[in-house]
Order: sequence, then C-alpha cells, then structure tokens
Amino acid sequence: MEEPLCCCEYVDRRGERNHLAACCCDCQDLDEGCERWLTCRSLPPGALERIADSVADRLRVPWFAGAVKIQVSLVPPLVLLPVLLHVAALHFLLGFVILTSLPVVVLWYYYLTHRRKERTLFFLSLGLFSLGYMYYVFLQEVVPRGHVGYSQVVALTCGLILMLAALSRAKKDPGYLPIPASNEKSSHQGLPSSGVRGGSSEGLHGVRGGSSEGLHGVTASGAASGRAANGEAKGYSRMSAEEPEGVKKDWCTKCQLVRPARAGHCRLCGRCVRRLDHHCVWINSCVGEQNHQAFILALSFFMLTSVYGITLTLHTICRGRTPFVALFYCPGAYSDYSSALSFTCVWYCAIVTAGMGYILLIQLLNISYNVTEREARLALRDNTGRRLLGGLVIDTGQYNRGFLCNWGHFLSLGSSPPQRSAEDIV
Repeated sequence: MEEPLCCCEYVDRRGERNHLAACCCDCQDLDEGCERWLTCRSLPPGALERIADSVADRLRVPWFAGAVKIQVSLVPPLVLLPVLLHVAALHFLLGFVILTSLPVVVLWYYYLTHRRKERTLFFLSLGLFSLGYMYYVFLQEVVPRGHVGYSQVVALTCGLILMLAALSRAKKDPGYLPIPASNEKSSHQGLPSSGVRGGSSEGLHGVRGGSSEGLHGVTASGAASGRAANGEAKGYSRMSAEEPEGVKKDWCTKCQLVRPARAGHCRLCGRCVRRLDHHCVWINSCVGEQNHQAFILALSFFMLTSVYGITLTLHTICRGRTPFVALFYCPGAYSDYSSALSFTCVWYCAIVTAGMGYILLIQLLNISYNVTEREARLALRDNTGRRLLGGLVIDTGQYNRGFLCNWGHFLSLGSSPPQRSAEDIV
C-alpha cells in the first residue's frame, strides 16, 4: 500500500511523487530556455507553454493531505488591482493612464486565453475581488465622513449579498446534457482536436458587429440547413431526428449524444448544454437553460448596487453636485488622498458598470426576441438573421413568438424536466 502524502509532497502532472523542496530541480525546459536566452538564441516552438505548465504545476502550498496547487490566474487581480488604484490616486494624469489601460490589458488577456482555448479563473477572481475591494474602500474612506446613513449602508450591503447569491446560483449546473455511461470513459480521454468546433461558445459577451467576436460571446456552431456542410468539414456531423415540434436534433461527436434543439457543445467546459447562450468568462461557466435566469438576476443586482454605491460616494466627496456632473467635474477630488482614492474607485466602478450595463442590455434584447447569443452569432455568420435596433439584436425569426410570449418562455426556463435524457436518445 502506498504511503500517504505528507504536507509538502504532491503528485505532479506526470503522475510522479514530488516534494516542494525540489521545485527548482529537474526542469529541463527552464534550463534550456535560460541557456538559449543567455546565448541570444530563440526558443523552440512550445517551449514557453511547457515552462509555464511546469511552473504552474510546482507552485503549491503545504496542506494536510499533500501540497495544494495554487491557481496562478487568481493571483494577479489580488496584487495588481489595489496597487494600480492607489497609484492612480496620486495624480490625475496617473489615474487617466491607468484607468484607460486597465480595460485594454483585460481585453488583451481575454483574447490571449481565447486563442489558446483555455479556461481561466482570472476574470472571476478580478470580478469578485473588485467587488470586495470597492466595498472595503467605501466602508473605510466614504462612510467615516458622516454623510452616508446607516440605512444606506445596509441597503448597499443587502444588494451586494443578493448579487453574490444570484452569482452563486449562476455558477451551478447550466443544464449539462448527461454523457452516456458507455461513452463516459472515452469522453474523458478526449477526441481529436478536429472534433466539434461548431457547438462551441465563449466570450466576454460584448460587441456584435460583422465578424468581430466581441465581449459578449464568441459562438460558432452549426444549427440550420445551410450550416451542415460547414459543420461536417470540422468534424461535426448532423443527424436528423424528429421531435414532437418537428425540429431537428444534432449529433455531438465529442459527447457522443444527440443534442436537442438549441443545445450546443462548449469547447471550454467540454460538455453539451441545453439552450446554450454563451460561455461567460466572468463566472467561468456556461450560461444555459438552468442558470440563465440567475445570470440575468446577478447582472441586474450588480447594476443597481454599483450605481447606488457610485451615487453615495459622489454625494460624499463632491457635495452640491449631481452624480453625473460630479463624475466629470469634482474640483476637490484630489485635495486629499482619501478623496482621490474614493474618486478613482468611483471611475473604476463606472467603467465596469458601463461594460456590464451593455452586457445586460444585449441579454434583455435577446430575451425579448427569444434568441440566444450563440444563435445570433450563427445567424450573423450565415447571413440568416435580421439586424435590428442598430445591430444590437439579431432576430433569427425561428423562435420569436412576440414580446410577452418570449419573456414567458424565458421565465419558465428550467421549470419543467427534460422530455428525454440524452442517454435514452442514444
């Protein structure tokens, strides 16, 4: 019988037993990289990825049943956000440079991870830590000034708690289709990379226009007759089967099951999801049939809480001005460091709130036309949908039954059990 791991031991990615004291030993990729760097030679293809994987695998902390791996993507927001905000509060120009650079850096990291098709906890960590740190600054710098009442603090705290509760629900099962038991083993082992690309969905849920993938959702899937050829060319084979409504179902070569209408395969989660909308990096999960309502609720609570917190802060540090005017003209904002930090955090919140407000607007319009972000992307790609409201929404016309019926359908999502399990279908 193998001995249990001590607090400083762990099993590495190669399945070998290792010790934290040997974290700098036996790293051929790193040694080769340093040697090439010193001799001014370029690294071979894939060397940086292997070095990063080795470092991430060895970055651990001691724990009772063995050393626990630290998620590297969790660390940067915890360190950089407070530092950058405090530096931005030193001077107006520093604040302008940092606050305009932050969205660019976040977008750059998103497209980097999107190109590598990998999941990351960076965005979830950034979102949660931003909430916590803004709340901390509010309590430490704004409330002691005496212009915010006890009831207002309670209202803001309740809004934050409700948003976190809705976010926790949105993080749960989005409506994964069960993998047939006979194919469970093979699905864990993985299939060739040329498999399903059609049913994937991911993104920061953003701008939809032309071929841009945007912040709000990057989707690519085959779901209409004109898309069959494209799907099969990428390893995605269609299989028609009649439902009671007469709509077609799709065969997923990754999960080895028949997908019901509007379901899609997420290449990041590696699962098929009922009524897949998109993969949201901010919750590090898909948005589908079971958690779409909670996702909208979390966005709504965030918008209300954020706007309320911004209003209270601006009323405190810019007395006698309306919040909108104070946001752009607050003469005493940099008179002391406390006011400067509060004002900088207000602008950071305003930038984030504007982005999330756009996401919420797109989601509400999609619900009103009963179209998912995935379906809108497919309609844009295949030129089968109508651009409405200046391109903010794409009406496919396939499931649109009118405003009230569409919202009734959305509010009833997840209330009835699936008609048939995927295992029974196969």
